[in-house]
Amino acid sequence: MKYPESLSSKLPKVSTTIFTVMSQLAKEHNAINLSQGFPDFPVAESLVDKVYEYMKKGFNQYAPMQGEMALREAVAEKMENMYSQPYNPDTEITITAGGTEAIFSAITSLIKEEDEVIIFTPAYDCYAPTVELSGGKAIYFPLRAPNYDIDWNEVKKLITRRTRMIIINTPHNPTGQVLSAGDMQQLERITKDNEIVILSDEVYEHIIFDGYEHQSVARYPKLAERSFIVGSFGKTFHATGWKVGYCAAPENLMKEFRKVHQYNIFAVNRPVQLALADHLKDSSNYLEVSEMYQEKRNVFVSSLRGSRFKINRSAGTYFQLLDYSEITDEKDTDFSVRLTKEHGVASIPVSVFYNNPVHDNMLRFCFAKEEETLKRAAEILVKL
Repeated sequence: MKYPESLSSKLPKVSTTIFTVMSQLAKEHNAINLSQGFPDFPVAESLVDKVYEYMKKGFNQYAPMQGEMALREAVAEKMENMYSQPYNPDTEITITAGGTEAIFSAITSLIKEEDEVIIFTPAYDCYAPTVELSGGKAIYFPLRAPNYDIDWNEVKKLITRRTRMIIINTPHNPTGQVLSAGDMQQLERITKDNEIVILSDEVYEHIIFDGYEHQSVARYPKLAERSFIVGSFGKTFHATGWKVGYCAAPENLMKEFRKVHQYNIFAVNRPVQLALADHLKDSSNYLEVSEMYQEKRNVFVSSLRGSRFKINRSAGTYFQLLDYSEITDEKDTDFSVRLTKEHGVASIPVSVFYNNPVHDNMLRFCFAKEEETLKRAAEILVKL
């Protein structure tokens, strides 16, 4: 069946996401799926039991639009303990249907026609389409392999009277890099005395390695007062299918955020919210996540010893980039498909995270997998 009249797409350049494409390809060829970012190990049994407990107790109807107060209070306490920035759980924190909904609601709540939004590429693929749906214009700042550092003096040159928002992501998907205190100080410098709002995608805040400390914008009062901060329980507690996250922002920004949220999602899964509130009471449940993922990263990287891949160890997230330039000069989109079909390991080509084509010979691999899975994949990759 087909709509019989003419149709003008609001997103003419957008097709099925690369994550769906590569996961489907992995399934068709029975490949080890290190493409899409989801864990293949179970959620903590105690957390699952808590969800069931609240379901049995009858907490199965709508939650408050803003989110369960117990969970908002737990988020506020966690953020103040970690970043020394108080947030009012009543007016400054909203529970969302995952990080992506929080990003959508934050952008949509502020961006108007002709507003400009600075996006660093490679970038998670939901940023730019949401800007475009809001009538805004994405202004891209490309980061280059292998370090993907930000030259803030060059960023400053992109700022115009129409610049309304800068989107940052740390730890960074897909590169695995993290922003430093120096980066945050530079960001503070270039947003001083203007009306720019920061959207800080911090969904991997608890997955950071090698002694680094996560530099949330919440640590910097002058940034916090102009920022939406997005977090994800799905990423932290390896429950991506639950789609529960949160947004923290100053009261006047959050007021606008909630106007979009209430007509987009309205309310988020109630028994999961209540279970998460209990789970957050034990800080080890999120503070020990980095250690677990660092061990997985180390297993994957050490298992690749002797391969022809160039490896710059991930500093955060559960993604590892591999430079395949000594194996082939194929485009990453072609090589990732061939790697899946012929060798049985699925990855994500990094070029798809850019607005303009790049040829950095980089693939992204997800190491949020059982150790056995990572070793089997590495055994194949070492032979290339």
